[in-house]
Amino acid sequence: MPEFCDHKDDDVTIIQKRYKPDIIKGDMDSIRPEVLNFYKDLGTHVVDNSDDQDTTDLHKCISYVRDLVPDDVKSNLCILVAGALGGRFDHEMGNVNTLCRFSTTRIVLLSDDCLIQLLPGNRIHKIHIQSSVEGPHCGLIPIGTPSGSSTTTGLQWNLDNTEMKFGGLVSTSNIVKEETVTVQSDSDLLWTISLKKQS
Repeated sequence: MPEFCDHKDDDVTIIQKRYKPDIIKGDMDSIRPEVLNFYKDLGTHVVDNSDDQDTTDLHKCISYVRDLVPDDVKSNLCILVAGALGGRFDHEMGNVNTLCRFSTTRIVLLSDDCLIQLLPGNRIHKIHIQSSVEGPHCGLIPIGTPSGSSTTTGLQWNLDNTEMKFGGLVSTSNIVKEETVTVQSDSDLLWTISLKKQS
């Protein structure tokens, strides 16, 4: 956490206490004991789900958050997941699978370099580009099933009823050219866009 803060002169412990999680939930197989005890001592609620090895820690946490939110606001829920990318590939794919398992909830996976979100099929998606922090590199990747027809606007290389599938065409290394990108596909796509380094 101290690496994300502007308070470079602050003691690390002060920063860790300032950004104390309300809850730590998961199977506890990857948290260091001293970190767990540090936050327990600060009053963080710990939920040990080590009996559930069929879902990822992210899946467990998304379920928890969705259960907290009243039904009438679930359609507006957006969950940002920091540190979801950039580690072991199987963990990254598990996190992408969680996007698919919760396809009715907007979940954004963040890394130092990019963000990823699921665009469910058979809808028109309008993506408003925040050019001061994201872009220009982007991609659209079919996930789950091939896309028989994908169409975009606002990209350097737009798709026009284009088929995409693994083993065939996927739209990687594309460039955002407009403030708004539209995407329509007959199947689920992953949208990814680069994040700019902030000074």
